[in-house]
Amino acid sequence: MWEELYERHYRELSGYAQRMSGSPELGEDLVQDTFLRALQNPGVLEDLTPTKQRAWLYRTLKNLYFDRWRRGILEAAYLETLREEPQWDKGIQEIENALVLQALEPLDKAIFQLRFEEGCTAREIGEMLNLPPGTVRSRLSRCRKYLKENLE
Repeated sequence: MWEELYERHYRELSGYAQRMSGSPELGEDLVQDTFLRALQNPGVLEDLTPTKQRAWLYRTLKNLYFDRWRRGILEAAYLETLREEPQWDKGIQEIENALVLQALEPLDKAIFQLRFEEGCTAREIGEMLNLPPGTVRSRLSRCRKYLKENLE
């Protein structure tokens, strides 16, 4: 019975699984898991007509796919919580960064904030502050060096 069931429905189920999952590998895994479930439930399939056996296989394959999909979402959400830093760490880090930034000269602090918080180019900053772009780049370099030394 098992060989006949496998031969009769394998190709059809494989195509369905691949279309549903979008992956030949995942589709093959789903088909194999479906037939494994069939082997684990011999009493259920033996009493069914061939049409109902086919329906059982399709329903089982679909349920296995949705189980994997749900599990994937839950795993992704769990992994995301592991990657997040505690909120208080971010607050402390922001305070430390603000204190280090306050140690910069007011002009250097303004240049740094315009560049890295506002996204302005050296030319744009130079036009705003009446400085040559080379001077802006030089001051930014000095700021980065200072911040690197003091943030480490």
